[in-house]
Amino acid sequence: MEGLKLDGTERISVDYVQGILQPTPTCDIWDQIWNFQAEPDDLLISTYPKAGTTWTQEIVDLIHNEGDIKKSQRAPTHERFPFIEWIIPSLGSGLEQAKAMPRPRILKTHLPIQLLPPSFLEKNCKIIYVARNPKDNMVSYYHFHRMNKALPAPGTWEEYFENFLAGKVCWGSWHDHVKGWWKAKDQHRILYLFYEDMKKNPKHEIQKLAGFIGKNLDDKLLEKIAHHTSFDVMKQNSMANYSSIPKEIMNHSISPFMRKGAVGDWKNHFTVAQNERFDEDYKKKMADTSLTFHFQF
Repeated sequence: MEGLKLDGTERISVDYVQGILQPTPTCDIWDQIWNFQAEPDDLLISTYPKAGTTWTQEIVDLIHNEGDIKKSQRAPTHERFPFIEWIIPSLGSGLEQAKAMPRPRILKTHLPIQLLPPSFLEKNCKIIYVARNPKDNMVSYYHFHRMNKALPAPGTWEEYFENFLAGKVCWGSWHDHVKGWWKAKDQHRILYLFYEDMKKNPKHEIQKLAGFIGKNLDDKLLEKIAHHTSFDVMKQNSMANYSSIPKEIMNHSISPFMRKGAVGDWKNHFTVAQNERFDEDYKKKMADTSLTFHFQF
């Protein structure tokens, strides 16, 4: 497998790890990822891709820094939070980054629960999981594929729609991902949040996050964090909007990393037939879980 060529043409190739599609560089060092040693004071932020990861990272960072904006703008998101299974030859390895980081560490993953390095659960680490309704999640992930050379080309919207339903996308099936983590939350220290709740009542969810982390926020601090982590403010924050990544990897002129951050945008993409097909498929795949989602407000 050739590494990512930064000549604007090549995209990263993918392969399978236990039936889950992953960028090939991740597959190549899978044993090292699986054997990653978590520390008991690690905090892990876990999501399916494009479900509010960067947003949650920014909130958590500001809670930790007690609302100090300067501290949270000390470096771009991908440098502040090692992405444990991610490796891009030109940008470095999340694994190495995590190992070099002083404790307590805040780490990130998109791995489904069955691929999570076992040490996180063995050490009883606190884990924050954020889930987003699959229709909006699919649309956001599609646009992310378009602009991100470190992922395979998505093909047409129609092709991508089918691949997403079949779970033939990086990090696997959305349905399995959200269900697996939902089931795990009863046995482990997992705070399970919903993107839609965070949009609807950000202050309530930020307070919930703070409580889980072990911090108490007064109203003034809560207000400040809610403001600085609103979509419009974050979109302008060069330390949170991924604009520091080379254009050869992420091309924001194709689609910005922070595109809309809305609930219900799927209605601008799904045809009536696709929506019916999606709902039927969803009903089957989600029949065995108590998990429910809001597709609009």
